[in-house]
Amino acid sequence: MTGREILHMGERRLAKAGVPEARINAWYLFAFCFGKVDREGQRHPMERSEFFLREEEEMSDKTCGEYREMLEKRSRRIPLEYLTNETEFMGLPFYVNEHVLIPRQDTECLVEEVLRVSEGKEVLDLCCGSGCIGISLAALGRCKSVMLADISEEALYVSRKNARKNRVSVEIVQSDLFSRIRGTFDIIVSNPPYIPTKDLEQLMPEVRDFEPRLALDGAEDGLLFYRHIIRESHCFLKKGGSLYFEIGYHQGKAVSALMEQAGLTEVRVKKDLAGLDRIVQGTLR
Repeated sequence: MTGREILHMGERRLAKAGVPEARINAWYLFAFCFGKVDREGQRHPMERSEFFLREEEEMSDKTCGEYREMLEKRSRRIPLEYLTNETEFMGLPFYVNEHVLIPRQDTECLVEEVLRVSEGKEVLDLCCGSGCIGISLAALGRCKSVMLADISEEALYVSRKNARKNRVSVEIVQSDLFSRIRGTFDIIVSNPPYIPTKDLEQLMPEVRDFEPRLALDGAEDGLLFYRHIIRESHCFLKKGGSLYFEIGYHQGKAVSALMEQAGLTEVRVKKDLAGLDRIVQGTLR
């Protein structure tokens, strides 16, 4: 089969399986499978320009087999990023696997907000997962220091890999929230689990069936981790330091109230690019 025939086969197969954006997914998997592998074993996806030059060439049976296998997995709604083990966040490359949430564009709004004030600051990224927040701040924010913390050792393996990938110096600590954190910080930033347990079954299959529930489940009302972090943050924030959260679109008022009840001041809710509540910030005075 030629490259063009293989790609069209992939588009049809994913569309039949009901995969959202089947055409784009088929191309990304094609580019991944038919790209080049360098001497260090790193994959370099095929560029569109190369495909246009080679679309009438017959492709190797071995690579066609790999592509068909990828299509079969994606048809079962395994996320694209878990199949390629890569994604982009804040313009930086990140490795991902089934032990971490796939970074979302919504979370870039949180990072961009912290970047406004991060220069020279000591930062803690709590519930760090893949490390996308803290590593992006370390790479782009001119921070004095960045610590990443998560309860999951599997997630911290991914964070370490991403720190090396992006050549940043960060401290990585396995900790159940603040249990093993030492020191105080100018900024604490967190994207904790915040989906109410009853809502998990309503998520799209890629999230519900494949992303780690540990990183999604915010207990009965979705606010469990916000309560714990806000309550303990006073012991880990410097005076004048700020706490930043990503939130669900319906949680702005509730998380703001928790911050204000705990004595944090200048509490503000910021919206994402879709105009939905996405960030809550408060300051310790």
